[in-house]
Amino acid sequence: MNAWFPRVTAHSLAIVVSVLTYVLTTRAERERRPPAIAIAWVLGMVAFPYLVLPMYLMFGRRKLPRRTSGWSGRRSYAQHWAEDLIESFGLPPAAPSRVTFHRDGAESHAALVSILKGANRRLDICTYILGDDSLGREVTDLMIAGAQRGVRVRFLIDGVGALQLPRARFRELRDAGVETAIFSPLLARKTPGPRNLRNHRKWAVADGGRLWAGGRNLAAEYFMGDKDITPWLDLSFELAGPTAASAALQFEADWKAAGGESAEAIPVSEPSHPDGLSQFLPSGPDQMEDTVHALLIDACFQATQRMLAVTPYFVPDVSLETAMRLAARRGVKIDLCIPAKSNHILADFVRNRPLRALSNAGVSIHLLPCMNHAKAVVFDDGIALCGSCNLDSRSLLLNYESAVVFYDTRDIEWLADWIRALIPSARAFDNRPPSLWRDIGEGLLLTVAYQL
Repeated sequence: MNAWFPRVTAHSLAIVVSVLTYVLTTRAERERRPPAIAIAWVLGMVAFPYLVLPMYLMFGRRKLPRRTSGWSGRRSYAQHWAEDLIESFGLPPAAPSRVTFHRDGAESHAALVSILKGANRRLDICTYILGDDSLGREVTDLMIAGAQRGVRVRFLIDGVGALQLPRARFRELRDAGVETAIFSPLLARKTPGPRNLRNHRKWAVADGGRLWAGGRNLAAEYFMGDKDITPWLDLSFELAGPTAASAALQFEADWKAAGGESAEAIPVSEPSHPDGLSQFLPSGPDQMEDTVHALLIDACFQATQRMLAVTPYFVPDVSLETAMRLAARRGVKIDLCIPAKSNHILADFVRNRPLRALSNAGVSIHLLPCMNHAKAVVFDDGIALCGSCNLDSRSLLLNYESAVVFYDTRDIEWLADWIRALIPSARAFDNRPPSLWRDIGEGLLLTVAYQL
């Protein structure tokens, strides 16, 4: 009895210290977490304080001190509610732009090559993955060719994605004059914040004013495939104008955070023949709010007619799930397209609980027969967004992501038609109740779904 009591007291003290650490750091840094995530941390500390407290100290931060975007924050009194909301985050206003969407991997590949070859002064590339395949080899050769003709070429890759690339590729790029940086490498601490905050942004920016962006990593499966590599469905676009300049400013901030040397801004004017308005929308720990997440929830409540969405992974937090469910119940027609089987088994397993709730509320869920990696959402006839953001908690609440918001009817309808064209080949989601063990498993995994 005498030996048992001190052990219980020490364990209770560890629990108290763990929970107090969580409360005090959350208050001190004014961290706002979704209730499910907060409960998961606290329950973990109560059950396994010696394991979960160190994990929290290493990975618990979700927001970082915001780096300047180069925008003064002056409001333009925009007429569209989404423009007004995005400007309230301190981000640049919507601007005239010239946009071309890519219907498939071949169109996207041609546009990417045009961007890489067309840079005259500077070429900035950000990706999560550079494939060790034919597409990755081609991009490498084009970066080297750019550096050899006198273009300043900067290549930024996420620390997890960099693990898949041979070290020799980095040496080859550096030897040819291409500047390289790894964002948040797993071992070195150049980038601020926990190691689980990954950079999932995907751009190529030529001369600060031409942008290639979307959901595609720079690997064969995201374009046309390769021998023994089946191509995936994906979306990307190219854009010219001030919105591209906003992406260039964000690249500059990310580049400096990864330890790279800064570059002077290149003046960018509006395109001579713009075909619509667009607005750059970065999301992540470097933003004051969960920007894309906030826009999606607001848009769900603003919508009156339709919502079309395509995403590879669907593990929303409670607030987004609720907003979609309530929109469907008041008559908004919602079509959600996701792959029947993605490349993430756990994400496929845990998505079923929110899918059942949405299906019961009237959301049409379409399971695509092939792997889809595209990310786009359309609301009514007034707004659409496309970029790197998946509709899951990791993308919306943890990762560094980006999207472009489109306001022109032509752009909105292009994305709506692209998503609608996926539906005939899809099968409907089966929302039958789960077994007891599956229900328990889904519930347990949902406590850590934001990390999937």
